Amino acid sequence: MEDQEMQLKVRRVTDKFTESMYVLANEPSVALYRLQEHVRRSLPELVQHKTDMQSWEEQSQGAIYTVEYACSAVKSMTNSSLYFKNIDALIRQATHMKEQINNSQGRRKRTADSVGPKEGGEKHNTGM
Repeated sequence: MEDQEMQLKVRRVTDKFTESMYVLANEPSVALYRLQEHVRRSLPELVQHKTDMQSWEEQSQGAIYTVEYACSAVKSMTNSSLYFKNIDALIRQATHMKEQINNSQGRRKRTADSVGPKEGGEKHNTGM
């Protein structure tokens, strides 16, 4: 009986040893197969993530360009305050000149009306 138990134990040990040797011998190929399987399953999702990221990058670059352009426009507006002051001065000067022209035209008109013929006065006929 002890002999049978010993044979059973030896058989288990040899089976386990054989199984271990088989696993060790085939492990690299199994590992590569599993790796290939994993890549095949996860690659489409990774490609989709990559295209999404590229799209977001393009949108971000566009937004960054817009913000930089707006910042430069605001800076140029603050630098243009001198030009606006000059424009304001020129408008005031032009308004003042227009008032002077209107006043002088009004005086001329008044003097022309006072020098011109009076109502009910004589009119000269040329006889034709």
